[in-house]
Amino acid sequence: MFVIGERINGMFKEVKKAIEERDAEAIQKLALRQLEAGADALDVNVGPTKGGALNNMQWLIETIQEVTDAPICVDTAKFEVMAEALKRCENPTIINSSKASPDALDRYVPLAVETNSQLIALTIDETGVPQDVDGRVAMGATIVTKAMGHGLPIPDLYIDPVILPVNVAPKQPAAVLGAISQLRMISDPPPKFVIGLSNVSQNCKERSLLNSAFVAMCVGAGLDAAIMDAFDEQLMHAAITAEVLLEKQLYCDDYIAAYMSNR
Repeated sequence: MFVIGERINGMFKEVKKAIEERDAEAIQKLALRQLEAGADALDVNVGPTKGGALNNMQWLIETIQEVTDAPICVDTAKFEVMAEALKRCENPTIINSSKASPDALDRYVPLAVETNSQLIALTIDETGVPQDVDGRVAMGATIVTKAMGHGLPIPDLYIDPVILPVNVAPKQPAAVLGAISQLRMISDPPPKFVIGLSNVSQNCKERSLLNSAFVAMCVGAGLDAAIMDAFDEQLMHAAITAEVLLEKQLYCDDYIAAYMSNR
């Protein structure tokens, strides 16, 4: 599974402090530690920091690129910030993210094509997050159609079926699993699928356990990637084990060590 490390996010106090104080060493260490823990790419989100979203995003991107050529997942809800930040990217890029509304897709998909980026598109529009499988599938179909219409290669498209916290939306995990399974069948080749994994356990007590169980279930449904905490060893091991049990990875007695060494 493609792991996008979630920790370079201004929502975390230590990251917010590092951004505002321009502590490049702290950010670079955090980036490298996530990669060493098993992340394949790095999500970059300035969060609620002082100093301007664009300036902070540009600084983060440039700081990270000084120490790694790993893909950068540029995470902002502001289109103008996204478009300008991508100009500073030398590493491979993932746009995170577009909503499923036609107007949003008509801006973000061409941007992905223009910048040779992959795109994450959420099954959410002006009406909110669908409450069932059918709503997510309908939005997913719109996303795929728009991607094809604008010339984005479908293998460069990630659909995020949007997981909500299980403590307030207990029916949503099953809806996400069903949406992944059904959307995988409607396109040839199918898009990739990604989730912001930590959302499922937000404000829950057993966060690591919930995340670990859900990622294994999602891998079984066809999940390709997750924005997740690469520092959570139990979580990483659950994702690797799920792929072994589904024959996506070869089994050996030291399969976890083998997986990490072959990255």
